[in-house]
Amino acid sequence: MSEPLLIERRGPVAILTLNLPETRNALTDSLIQSLLDFLWSANADEELSCIVLTGAGDGFCSGGNVKEMQDKAHPMYRGSAFQMAEAYRSNIQQIPLAFDALDVPVIAAVNGSAIGAGCDLACMCDIRIASENARFAESFLRVGLVSGDGGAWLLPRTVGMPRALEMALTGRMVDPKTAESWGLVTHVVPREQLLDKALEIAAEITSFPPKSIRLNKRLMKRSADMTLKAALDLAASYQAIVQNTSDQREAVAALLEKRKPRFTGE
Repeated sequence: MSEPLLIERRGPVAILTLNLPETRNALTDSLIQSLLDFLWSANADEELSCIVLTGAGDGFCSGGNVKEMQDKAHPMYRGSAFQMAEAYRSNIQQIPLAFDALDVPVIAAVNGSAIGAGCDLACMCDIRIASENARFAESFLRVGLVSGDGGAWLLPRTVGMPRALEMALTGRMVDPKTAESWGLVTHVVPREQLLDKALEIAAEITSFPPKSIRLNKRLMKRSADMTLKAALDLAASYQAIVQNTSDQREAVAALLEKRKPRFTGE
């Protein structure tokens, strides 16, 4: 049996490929656990500065397994209301929590359809780029559900409340150009150029000091839920941290000396 998640390392960049193409990369227990194992350990890897997430085959991620819903083959779909709620908390809801705790930037290279929880998975990433084959749908109403994995929190913060509501209440497919105009993705490229584009952005990110990359992301994310004063206090703290690194001093020196910087992570 093939691995549900492929991990390829290219220096400071990790490429994660959801590898269940026969189900368009539906979020099975094995795939969820493999993804969580990587995400929860990523912050401890000081040589990791960017992650690219994509899917094998024709789809990015088809979300939950509809057959499992029908057969009640998973604790999320059977038992008492309390038992089902606890199953959501201990299973799929761990994914957005792991992404939220992640200081390493994540680029979603959406190669095909991102449906339901698959659309929400893309929204958990920091930057999204799409191939011309990509489609997005917040389609939980099609199976009579609400988004159980954080989509109601993620999607309005990505495209704004009116567009999020339109997606959620119609289940309509959003094509790549619409996704780009709505801010759901930042770039649309031919499929054969998708990974190269993601790695190009990753290379731009990883050209900067590793600690500064992580603290920039953390500051941006935490500031979104803070008052201005609290965000300024946090920024002052992070600024003091990075200004005490060798890499920050090297960045200034390289800029003044008009040369390429040599960062060490220190």
